Amino acid sequence: MAKTASPAKASKTAKKATPAKASKATKTAGAANGTRTTRTTKASGPSKGPTASKPPKAESHLTMVRRARRINRELAEVYPYAHPELDFRNPFELLVATVLSAQTTDLRVNQTTPALFAAYPTPEDMAAAVPEEMEEIIRPTGFFRAKTKSLLGLAAALRDEFGGEVPGRLEDLVKLPGVGRKTANVVLGNAYGVPGITVDTHFGRLVRRWKWTDEEDPVKVEAVVAEIFPKSEWTMLSHRVVFHGRRICHSRKPACGACPIAPLCPSYGEGETDPEKARKLLKYEMGGYPGQRLSPPADYPGKPAPALGAG
Repeated sequence: MAKTASPAKASKTAKKATPAKASKATKTAGAANGTRTTRTTKASGPSKGPTASKPPKAESHLTMVRRARRINRELAEVYPYAHPELDFRNPFELLVATVLSAQTTDLRVNQTTPALFAAYPTPEDMAAAVPEEMEEIIRPTGFFRAKTKSLLGLAAALRDEFGGEVPGRLEDLVKLPGVGRKTANVVLGNAYGVPGITVDTHFGRLVRRWKWTDEEDPVKVEAVVAEIFPKSEWTMLSHRVVFHGRRICHSRKPACGACPIAPLCPSYGEGETDPEKARKLLKYEMGGYPGQRLSPPADYPGKPAPALGAG
């Protein structure tokens, strides 16, 4: 039979098992079982080893909206003179110039339209134009045959369906040949004072770079941005964003080091960050060069663009 320890001996054995030894035994047992035990100790100062950095928190929708609106306010201070960069004197000229601006620069359109409007000042005149003669005038804008077809079609539609006047409703404008939502919003916002968001290549590129949306489709981009800003801001927001895209936030090499809204941009660093090098990338009036309009607004701080053939 196994001997039973007397109460006295059991008590003596219990006294020998000190807390330190018990802790050591527990640790050894845990290691043997492939597990680890956690001991609570007092902090002994900052850790000397490397610590893993916390991943950045995802931006909430509300925070993004606040950042987007702040960007708009900052751009309003940088470009208080922002405006449509197409020369026009009436809704018809703006409509035609916007159609011509596809796949070319506003500068080239502005250099071409004086001769075009001298030859065809009204929709009725343009609708009666000889296609080959119009093609020769607008050849510098590229895709001149397709553009001539669109201009003849929209001029005839204005003459026959709208009494020679450019309609002031989006649903009517988009029915005209060669006119989509972008062109319609340009005309509505700048000829009739009807708020609209113009999603061109610059606008779409920047709002994605600023993480306002990741949508690629212009109609979806327009809908998303329209939810961020009050309607009263839509037209001027469009001008400011496009101005910034053309002057500083370029597609291939943005001038990050010269950007006034760099602290608000989640894509900062995609371009040149050195201030001196970045300043050399600035375009138009920001870089000390002429703008795109031959007849810019009175408050434009840059130089007028040269006429076609003048340099």
